[in-house]
Amino acid sequence: MYSAAFYIVLRRMRSPLLALIGSYAVSMVNLMAVSGELPSGEAWRMNFLDAFYFITFTAPTIGFGEIPHEFTLAQRLAFLPAIYLPVIAWFYAFMTLLALFQDPVFRRTVEAGRFRRRVQRLADPFWIVCGCGDTGSMLVRSLTERGWEASVLDIEGERIADLWTRDLRLFVPGWQADASRTENLRAAGLDHPLCEGVLAATDDDHTNLQVAITVKLLRPELRVICRAENRSSADNMASFGTDHVVAPFESFADRLALAIRKPEMHRVYEWLSGMPNTPLFEPPRPPDGRWLICGYGRFGKAVCQRLDKIGVPYTVIEQTPETARAPEGTIHGKGTEAVTLRQAGIEDAAGVLAGTDDDADNLSIVMTARDIAPEIYLAARENQMAHRPLFKAAQLHLPAEPSYIIATRMLSLITAPLLPEFLRIARGHDRSWHAAVARRIREVSGGVVPEIWTIRISGQRTPAVQAIQEEGTEVHIAHILGDPHDEGTELNIVALLLVRPEAVVPLPNLHVPLEAGDRLLLCGTSEARRQLDWTLYHRNTLRFLVTGEQRPDGTIWRWLARQRRGSH
Repeated sequence: MYSAAFYIVLRRMRSPLLALIGSYAVSMVNLMAVSGELPSGEAWRMNFLDAFYFITFTAPTIGFGEIPHEFTLAQRLAFLPAIYLPVIAWFYAFMTLLALFQDPVFRRTVEAGRFRRRVQRLADPFWIVCGCGDTGSMLVRSLTERGWEASVLDIEGERIADLWTRDLRLFVPGWQADASRTENLRAAGLDHPLCEGVLAATDDDHTNLQVAITVKLLRPELRVICRAENRSSADNMASFGTDHVVAPFESFADRLALAIRKPEMHRVYEWLSGMPNTPLFEPPRPPDGRWLICGYGRFGKAVCQRLDKIGVPYTVIEQTPETARAPEGTIHGKGTEAVTLRQAGIEDAAGVLAGTDDDADNLSIVMTARDIAPEIYLAARENQMAHRPLFKAAQLHLPAEPSYIIATRMLSLITAPLLPEFLRIARGHDRSWHAAVARRIREVSGGVVPEIWTIRISGQRTPAVQAIQEEGTEVHIAHILGDPHDEGTELNIVALLLVRPEAVVPLPNLHVPLEAGDRLLLCGTSEARRQLDWTLYHRNTLRFLVTGEQRPDGTIWRWLARQRRGSH
């Protein structure tokens, strides 16, 4: 990229440089051609070095005097062009250079080179984030808070400019570019050996699809997580081997169905898929009965399809029912008018979902519905994160935040790839099991959404476990979850899932011995996670938790121990 910028400079500066060289050449020839006269009456001529030196300090109008000898009248008349020609040439070159720096093509080329160089300097594993809107911004902040590096592509320059003004924990290189273009993805680090994967979070399904295709063709081993708002786009992405496709509207529809039919499972789902370290949200259970769905776009259709599957009745309110292909019985209107809500039967409805693509309309629907039926269950779609304070002030029972849903789901798939499997298994259990899981999460979380992460038992990732096992001692799940600072107590961590080649065990028994290759899905506080990482990497800490023995275990102590054994 920098070679391209260099060639642009050469191309644009060719004429000014030729003008400069020509003016210097003409002036120097003139200086050397006209002879002068010494005080002794002897004739003299400037040599090449004297002429070049004189032009050098005359051209930028510095001035120094007549050298090496005082000029004659003929020399002064002949030297006038040598004074003005280079000055004009320099002014021409300067203005051309100034125009070049303001040229959009040149500036973009320079920015591309700078971006590529910054990405190449990344020394830790990183993710490529395509799209830096509401969803991408949350992803970047969450990734950097967890120590992940990131590079960002976005088609809008304002979003990249905003990225540089945020107080992120790590510097994140960003570039205004189309993420669907292969060369831009490569500039963002697609070929970098430390690239972990790509998060396609733009608001355009076609761009996200193109990103998925590019990554899977050029780097099939990388993980790709894509956002998709249309079912057809999601199916297309999956056909190209996309690792995960996040559909925000369908995700919310699933959450609403859980809240209606399995409220305890809905609580577990919310806590495990929320943004870590935010306050725990206690979602109230929706009452049984008919729902009013305001807006029958993609969002409304997804919700209605899910309600059909669980047998919940609903009435649709749509401003253009024919165009939206709304079902029979749809009420014509926006839902912002009291007469429309009453016509839809709000007095005997269980809940109202404001699901249009306009935040002002959704807030108006909520306020109008509350005025008519103060106790009705309210849910609303929030289209822009900038309006979050307004939706919080509206005190909704169940907010629908597509950007938040996408960001939290992608983040959980990065940090805890076993979470979808656990949630799938959890759906098959009864209400009492869900309540027990929720109670355990509440106990260890400290009142905030817990961290969710996955560990794999191996010599590289958990060296302390392997070291203790090589000594012939079993290491149980309870051992690694013990608190080394308070004997007999456990860290604020819950083991949610144990995965082995032969078994997948939810809420495993803590006295199960760990084996190489085991994967554990854990949730807990950030402080407990840091303590667990210390335990898994330091054999002496783990040995104390397993055997209660405190043994000096530095290099010198191990050498002394070998010497002692040798002497015996």
